[in-house]
Amino acid sequence: MPSTLRKVVWRMLIIAGVVFIAGVLVWLEFRPEGLGDGFASGNGRIEATEIDIATKQAGRIEAVLVGEGEQVEPNQLLARMDMKVLEAELGQARAQVRQAESATRTAQAQVAQRQSEKTAAEAVVLQRNAELSAAHKRYDRTRALVARNALSRQQLDDDLASLESTEAALAAARAGVLSALAAIEAADSKVIESQAAIEAASATVDKLEADLEDSQLRSDRVARVQYRVAQPGEVLPAGGVVLNLVDLTDVYMTFFLPERQAGRVALGADVHLVLDAAPQYVIPANVSYVSSVAQFTPKTVETASEREKLMFRVKARIDPALLEKHLDKVKTGLPGMAYLKLDDTLDWPDELKVNVTP
Repeated sequence: MPSTLRKVVWRMLIIAGVVFIAGVLVWLEFRPEGLGDGFASGNGRIEATEIDIATKQAGRIEAVLVGEGEQVEPNQLLARMDMKVLEAELGQARAQVRQAESATRTAQAQVAQRQSEKTAAEAVVLQRNAELSAAHKRYDRTRALVARNALSRQQLDDDLASLESTEAALAAARAGVLSALAAIEAADSKVIESQAAIEAASATVDKLEADLEDSQLRSDRVARVQYRVAQPGEVLPAGGVVLNLVDLTDVYMTFFLPERQAGRVALGADVHLVLDAAPQYVIPANVSYVSSVAQFTPKTVETASEREKLMFRVKARIDPALLEKHLDKVKTGLPGMAYLKLDDTLDWPDELKVNVTP
């Protein structure tokens, strides 16, 4: 009897062990992975917006004033192009402006002279009008006296000749006024032409001054030099790249989420980043972009189950105020993890609470 009891006990123990092991295996198979359905995560790398510092016009590089890895500030001079040709062209354009201004003054003086001539011609017309009136009166008196035989016929002929001569002189004076008006119009045209020449030459000066300013390559933001693409002495075409910068105020991590999670991510949602190089820090970020088109999972997503799915690209941008406080520590290319909270009613786990603040 005791032997039979022992066998029964052993059988029960074996069955219980099998059930326990089966339960453990089932739990391991179906247990929730990661942080649960209320959270999403993806791996990625820290990236930053890249800016190419390029030439506006073809030319030779005179100097490159920064090196790779150097931090630059807004409006800092980074490189300088050879400006000898532009400076010579600017000198020529300024001389053309002075020449056009001199021509304008000359044309304005000619206008004043022609106006004086017109005034004088108009005075001559008035004088000839007065002479013609006197000649008419004299001729009328002479004709009346000749009719009464008080004067000779010769006197009447002389007065008629004088009248006709005065009429011709008046016509000539009026023609002089018209000629003066034409001369004034011609002088005015020269003034307009010379003023247009001033405007054209001034526009050329402005363009060359802008080209000279553009020949001094400057940074428009806080950035770090990533590559020196060209060296002093090299001749570059228009648009040739001299330096490549990374914008230290626009840093982000790109990662990928499956469709069932990406659809629940809103722009501006909080993202917590943990970098492999500094796992003790949790960095705050915000969703700035969610792809509207699914794509095949890239090789950077490492698990086999995730590679079988279509994924959506998500970009999490780090707060610029935080970056500005730690510019010397900003590094691109660092791998890490991005965590998102899909359920607003849940709290962040202690290990994912932000511990880096602006």
